[in-house]
Amino acid sequence: MPAQHGAASPEAPRPSGDAVAPPAGGDAVATHCPYCALQCAQTLTVTPGARLPLEVSGRDFPTNRGGLCQKGWTSAEVLRASDRVTSPMIRTADGGFREASWAEALDLVAGRIDALQESHGRDSIAIFGGGGLTNEKAYALGKFARVALRTPYIDYNGRFCMSSAAAASNRAFGMDRGLGFPLADLGGADAVLVLGSNMAVTMPPFVQHLAGARERGGLVVVDPRETVTARLTRDDQGIHLAPVPGTDMVVLLALTHIVLAEGLADLTYLETRTTGLDAVRRAVASWWPERAESVCGIPADELRRTARLLAAASPSRGGRGAYVLTGRGMEQMSQGTAAVTAAINLALCLGLVGRTGSGFGPVTGQGNGQGGREHGQKSDQLPGYRMITDPAAREHVAEVWGVDPDSLPGPGVPAVRLLDSLGRDGGPKALLVHGSNLVVSAPNADAVRASLSRLDLLVVCDLVPSETALMADVILPVTQWAEEDGTMTNLEGRIIRRRQAVEAPGEARSELWILRELARRLGVVGGFSDDPRVVFDELARASAGGIADYSGVDYDRLDAGEEIHWPCPATGHPGTPRVFLERFATPDGRARMIPVDHHAPDDDVRAGARTYLVTGRVLQHYQSGAQTRRVAELAAAQPEPFVEVHPLLADSLSLVDGEPAILTTVRGEAIATVRITEDVRPDTVFMPFHWAGEGSANRLTNDVTDPISGMPEFKVTAVAIAPAGFPDNAVPEEVSAP
Repeated sequence: MPAQHGAASPEAPRPSGDAVAPPAGGDAVATHCPYCALQCAQTLTVTPGARLPLEVSGRDFPTNRGGLCQKGWTSAEVLRASDRVTSPMIRTADGGFREASWAEALDLVAGRIDALQESHGRDSIAIFGGGGLTNEKAYALGKFARVALRTPYIDYNGRFCMSSAAAASNRAFGMDRGLGFPLADLGGADAVLVLGSNMAVTMPPFVQHLAGARERGGLVVVDPRETVTARLTRDDQGIHLAPVPGTDMVVLLALTHIVLAEGLADLTYLETRTTGLDAVRRAVASWWPERAESVCGIPADELRRTARLLAAASPSRGGRGAYVLTGRGMEQMSQGTAAVTAAINLALCLGLVGRTGSGFGPVTGQGNGQGGREHGQKSDQLPGYRMITDPAAREHVAEVWGVDPDSLPGPGVPAVRLLDSLGRDGGPKALLVHGSNLVVSAPNADAVRASLSRLDLLVVCDLVPSETALMADVILPVTQWAEEDGTMTNLEGRIIRRRQAVEAPGEARSELWILRELARRLGVVGGFSDDPRVVFDELARASAGGIADYSGVDYDRLDAGEEIHWPCPATGHPGTPRVFLERFATPDGRARMIPVDHHAPDDDVRAGARTYLVTGRVLQHYQSGAQTRRVAELAAAQPEPFVEVHPLLADSLSLVDGEPAILTTVRGEAIATVRITEDVRPDTVFMPFHWAGEGSANRLTNDVTDPISGMPEFKVTAVAIAPAGFPDNAVPEEVSAP
């Protein structure tokens, strides 16, 4: 299998700065930030008697080079959140909660699960996981679903993050590893094309890797807003393209058209390393620049300038190299898989993928968004990125687990379908939630709240009383990043160590312990360890021979500071920092070029909803905000929901800066404070999604999904917007379905 994934770098594994003890020594512990997939390296120094149990400092590492963002610097604050859940909580008859012992809480949960499965079958129980769980927890959760519960119904919030990019990569390359190269490689490129990612805000230390492209005028950012990342292109450091929301794919189709029409493609590479060029050539023939301009709004000459810049940077034309990077802004669409496929086709036409110094890659968002999707949380997968429908995969994993392959359930359903089915006839009656705040983070949030309300049993493992936890029948307190050991896999496919620095408060326990104790109560007395080292060793065996092969990795190698990227199929194998250097992970070793075409958003602008709503993040908050909204410094910097509005749109709708506005879609309403700015298009408003309640952006977003990946269309919907205090005779017309 190793050759199928591409060649590893020839040198021996290098120290990554991730050895057991950082230079500080003493009570200092080397670990990584609890937030995004950059997984910035941190040193945690224990501070007995202080307000916080430890002090955080940045640590030199290839991804962050010692830097941290504001969230990372303040991450210790969440360890002592004033409302930290420190004992199991059981809902009372009056709707409140009372503290309970672990024995009582777990007995209750196991008893209710037994009763529901006895009455309604094994598939009456579902699990929803999270992309922030360690590899060990993600693996154990998938195993628990298939072995202890024997239910097909498991999925996770990574479905909302990387599913379209994963689907596109798998069908083009035969493998999905996010960035197939070390992040530091970006620094040598002449050009970097960024579509739908605002990494200067979401993962600020990333930006230093773009410095080389900026110096050479080669940073290209595609975003309908002039984000902080887009502003990096000012002063002749690159190009910012601001398309109509939902038309990133048109930009890509036009760029590919120009590359092919002007003879800028790497034809030798295309002939020797790909299939499907003729079909793609025919598909993009109808997207000449002037036609694309009429749809996406980018002037034809700007499209030509961009295509020529990227081509000049490509190795086949003597350039230093180029990269194409995608983010959620273009992936969270009902055509997300097709849009990423269009990005891959462009990268292949330029001869970038599988070449040192060039490449394609989606920028993973969640802390373990990569590892979390490799080892069993997805509805159709087993560890090692194996498909659960593959008889050989079932046999291999079942042997590791010590069960009959026929006892393993088949595939479940993607997240949106799973959530909609909760409590309905034939759907799951109970849901166990780990590492996810669905009430805030899922699309069409009011419908999700209704789904959770239909359940007979909702169990939430969390460290704080999140909005989802407050709906639960049972809340189980869990450990945080500084209170546990494990591994994570960052956006480069680099396997890294998370290390415990302090004890968890009260009765908080690791999910590994919780799953072991629940499994025992459900009659599975072996096979679930609460020792993360033991769990990782089993994960490595289960992944052996799979696409995501970790079988050559162990804690000793990681603790020695080895820099290991998967696949790593044998002890002593150096890992694979750069994939596809020799061949792609397809049967014939060639990348597949697949023709795709554009369609408009499902909920497009129309009479009564004339404005596009796009959503995203702010620097100070992360995901649903359950953690960051509890950090005083971060909450003070971004205290409330807001909506960015262009001055022209604000004037036409009588919106006032600093005053509340009401936003309405066919799914719901939200209220947010108006911020007037020229950073957003006049036909578009932007709203971050970190808040709950009346300011929740996901009360507005569309839960229609990509037909291949199951990704919801978070990133564009039609919205009506008006001042929140308008008189009765100024109420906007009712928003109706398109």
